[in-house]
Amino acid sequence: MQPFSTHAGLVAPLDRVNVDTDQMIPKQFCKLLTREGYGRLLFFDWRYLDGEKPNPEFVLNWPRYQGASVLLGRANFGCGSSREHAPWGVLDYGFRVVIAPSFADIFYNNCFKNGILPVTLPDAQVEELFRRTEQHIGYRLAADLPNQTITDDFALKLTFEIDPFRKQILLKGLDDIGMTLEHKAEIAAFEKRYQPTATMYDPVDVIISEPSK
Repeated sequence: MQPFSTHAGLVAPLDRVNVDTDQMIPKQFCKLLTREGYGRLLFFDWRYLDGEKPNPEFVLNWPRYQGASVLLGRANFGCGSSREHAPWGVLDYGFRVVIAPSFADIFYNNCFKNGILPVTLPDAQVEELFRRTEQHIGYRLAADLPNQTITDDFALKLTFEIDPFRKQILLKGLDDIGMTLEHKAEIAAFEKRYQPTATMYDPVDVIISEPSK
């Protein structure tokens, strides 16, 4: 997984509450064999008309937001089913940062497992970011994970809270497998220490004799 330290990018505003994982990646697409390719399917029913014809009314299809890598959302972002395909789609589309007033727990946790920084900010601050995004074409935000700040080019500086453990796994770029491999030496020592000893008899070599009469 790619480590996350700082990221600056164009902001795309998704002005909808309760955006759920079924809307991010509809169930019929939860069958690809790899994590790649889900970016094309992100918000499929909103982004496309009649197959894959872009819906001109959906915000991610607007020319001013092409190439965005910071997604701005509303409350309860990522609710719905527990499918990890949702953050796969968010990342594969190009978003490295998602900002919202609140997140569903499972989606929030899955972001950290996929190298995405989910930032929780108060409603008033999120509202101000929506206002600035609409006001300034090409509006950009910079996320600094070590210092836990969000800044823009107009002297705005916001701070956010994050669990220290989650912060470290993002900084190091560790998913569940990566975290396990950090303890490879201890695991090997445990396995060696508790390796079963050889049995007195090899079952293959045991001859079963008839009982004595």
